[in-house]
Amino acid sequence: MRRIEEQGAVLGIETILVQIGARRAPGTQAGIADARQAQRDFRRRLALLSAFVSACFGLLVSRWIWLQVVKHEQYLAQAEGNRIALLPIVPTRGLIVDRNGVVLANNYAAYTLEITPSRLRANAGSVIEELSKLVAIAPKDRKRFERLAAESSNFASIPLRTRLSDAEAARFAAQRFRFPGVELQARLFRQYPLGATAAHVIGYIGRINRQEARAIDDGDAALASNYRGTDYIGKEGLEKRYEQQLHGRTGFERVERSAGGQALRTLSRRAPVPGSTLVLSIDIELQKVAEEAFGDSRGALVAIEPASGEVLAWVSRPGFDPNLFVDGIDSARWHALNTSPDRPLMNRPLSGTYPPGSTFKPFMALAALELGIRRKEEGIRDAGFFMLGGHRFNDDKRDGHGDVDLVRSIVVSCDTYYYQLGRDMGIDAIRAFMRQFGFGQATGIDLEHEKTGVLPSQEWKRAHFRRSRAAGQWLGGDTISVSIGQGFNSYTMLQLAHAVSTLANDGIVMKPHLLRAIEDGGTGLRVPSAPQESGRIPLSRENIAVIKRALVGVTTDPAGTGYRVFRSAPYTVGGKSGTAQVVGLKGGRYDHRATPERLRDNALFTAFSPADAPRIAIAVVVENAGWGSAVAGPIVRKALDFYLSTRRQASGRPGA
Repeated sequence: MRRIEEQGAVLGIETILVQIGARRAPGTQAGIADARQAQRDFRRRLALLSAFVSACFGLLVSRWIWLQVVKHEQYLAQAEGNRIALLPIVPTRGLIVDRNGVVLANNYAAYTLEITPSRLRANAGSVIEELSKLVAIAPKDRKRFERLAAESSNFASIPLRTRLSDAEAARFAAQRFRFPGVELQARLFRQYPLGATAAHVIGYIGRINRQEARAIDDGDAALASNYRGTDYIGKEGLEKRYEQQLHGRTGFERVERSAGGQALRTLSRRAPVPGSTLVLSIDIELQKVAEEAFGDSRGALVAIEPASGEVLAWVSRPGFDPNLFVDGIDSARWHALNTSPDRPLMNRPLSGTYPPGSTFKPFMALAALELGIRRKEEGIRDAGFFMLGGHRFNDDKRDGHGDVDLVRSIVVSCDTYYYQLGRDMGIDAIRAFMRQFGFGQATGIDLEHEKTGVLPSQEWKRAHFRRSRAAGQWLGGDTISVSIGQGFNSYTMLQLAHAVSTLANDGIVMKPHLLRAIEDGGTGLRVPSAPQESGRIPLSRENIAVIKRALVGVTTDPAGTGYRVFRSAPYTVGGKSGTAQVVGLKGGRYDHRATPERLRDNALFTAFSPADAPRIAIAVVVENAGWGSAVAGPIVRKALDFYLSTRRQASGRPGA
């Protein structure tokens, strides 16, 4: 029936068209032809229109199928992502404590005023001006904000003012509606309660910069995920070396939010795991005593427990306050620290290299015994100088020491004895023996940027002076200088303390380390750091005993260079003083007072005690201070007095 109606409608339209054509050309065949042509055009247009409508409808249907069927899972997840936010929960950074549990680095909570530039309705400058009417904002705060803003994304939250008081936080909270894009955040801040004490060991943290952020993003997915929401990272010292352990594991919250981005409810939560606590081998009370003993002098000290390799004290003077770096140090203070001629940022025990002076002589004497070049009773006649190839090498005592055997050469520190010994031994034998004690090599301590120093050799000199063949030739005078710890010798106090510790430990080499134990932040399980034996030097016990007896003589024999410092000590000490030239004298005599302060000799002293069962080995250098026994010796005495007497009385045993 419907088809008949449609056909009727079409016939009716055709009749109208025929009538129109008839009107145009009544009674002619042309009019009928025009009407039929119009009818065909109409049908063609109707077919095209129908095809277009069908195509559009088909596209809509296919798009619906694509979105609702093929891409259903993807867009469902995206919709859920818009509805549900995964927010990181930054873990609490682990503590750092000394061997007795004294806290060296901790955290505290405080309010921070932060700005997200992309959310501001006005320029940052005008917003800060308005904020300064509510909260005190110093010029250094503005400079830090500008620097961080230049380094950070426009969508990052950048601190303007840290450590707000409760009153300041309340004033801003009452006016918060006026400052879109400005938030008050409760943050944990790193604190170093002892300030500059042991700063070069502990190090410090700072805000993550672009380079560090790229390194994290370029790392594996687990690393990038673990640092989501983290703003700070270890920059120096143990804070950097044990960054992964101190950082902990980031937690996450799944939060449902509204279309406007407001949090509605928490759907699930994975709690963060706090960072692990580092238990150091450092005795912070010994550290304080040693640092105070330096006074205003520049220098370094390292104390090691020979049996374990644990570092008991690590002094670098002058120091700095690591708290300055946590929020970003201002340019004026940074410039002052970075350009100071005293170089307070330099980690001297790790990176400062010095000629060891006469503290090198006990190792030379041991080499002579081990290689059969000298017998302990074999002596020389010291007239105060030694001649080699027409060049005069003076002893520190103008008239000489008279008859000197091996033991006495150490006790009175006779240069002439070692001039002759060096000539007889040769540089190759000296180098081969000294390498066993770690001279000129990295110790592998758990700090970054350790320098190796220079244990000279013929090959080293040729490479060092490769532009001039003549300058690169090894000379007999070079060996003479090396034999008394001068010349091209250059070592860190860590290397020297390590060598003395190995000698005190009868040739058993223990790897020095600062981490004594690590306490897991999640389980609380404490795992001690096992001492690592690096090797054993095949030494004769008799020869070691001879050298140790000579070193005890340095502090007990009235002629010994360390006698005045240790004559009343309630413990036995094996020690050796040293004085090392900063500039060559070219055959002249050294005049301390006439020499500019920065060109004066360095003072050194090494020791181990108690002599029969050493609990501590120590090496000290005081820059440009003159005689080792007069300046460096008293520092060692104060450190040993505390560790072996005061500490023992307080705890019942040393190094508790």
